[in-house]
Amino acid sequence: MTQTPILIADSGSTKTDWLLLAPEGEAKSLQTAGLNPYMLADADIDALLRNRLLPALPEAQGADVRFYGAGCRGEQCGRLVGLLGRALSATSVEVESDLLGAARALCGNEAGWACILGTGSNSCLYDGQKIETNVPPLGYVLGDEGSGAALGKRLVADAMKGLLPADLQQAFEAECRTTLDELLRRVYREAAPNRYLAGFAPFLHHHRKHPAVASMLHEEFTRFFRRNLRSKAGGCHTVHFVGSIACFFAEEVGRAAAAEGFATGRILRSPIDGLRLFHGKNRENS
Repeated sequence: MTQTPILIADSGSTKTDWLLLAPEGEAKSLQTAGLNPYMLADADIDALLRNRLLPALPEAQGADVRFYGAGCRGEQCGRLVGLLGRALSATSVEVESDLLGAARALCGNEAGWACILGTGSNSCLYDGQKIETNVPPLGYVLGDEGSGAALGKRLVADAMKGLLPADLQQAFEAECRTTLDELLRRVYREAAPNRYLAGFAPFLHHHRKHPAVASMLHEEFTRFFRRNLRSKAGGCHTVHFVGSIACFFAEEVGRAAAAEGFATGRILRSPIDGLRLFHGKNRENS
């Protein structure tokens, strides 16, 4: 019996990693812009699928789709099921949260804490099959502690208010070249302000040894653990991470974790390789 190709997607607000698994085991990959359904209209999602994904991965037509994405909850999952099914003529479509994708990539079928630290942030206690405990991340305005957007928001607010030390203020002005008018326009009038704010994370990484930046990072990562994990920790204290922020600031995340009584486990830049193993293994066992 011929198996159907599997199209796996891990989508954040900034980018989507696509991986097409052929029945014989061959894999093809592609990266496109993020597909957060809370931030994109149906027409924008459909255009990306038809004009960007399918020309690059024509074999995705008729595949089994396993899509994990930021903003995928409730009615947004059903909306994406329809859009993916129509654009790709998919054999079957499963749309789940990026958090479940992270948990499956990090833990497979074992229990553990799985967290996302990228443009946004999220966390869950995973029982090996489903998410058992999750504190709502609430997005970059109300939450997303420890994320690239939260770090960028803190940095630019301090810079515009003149609260950075003089040498760091000079470095910010020279390297980022951001005016107040541009900042307000990008945050309050244009699309994807969280992505824009997260774009300041490389500056923080470059200056992470500066005492003011080191303090900012420690405070923000500590807030992540205290507001999202500590009250729900139970007996599980090893925490696994996916996301660019977790990778770039692994040392700082580890120190904040230790100070709050946690140990850091696996850290992956992207969950896509872990999801390849998870779905490949489950296909073999089915």
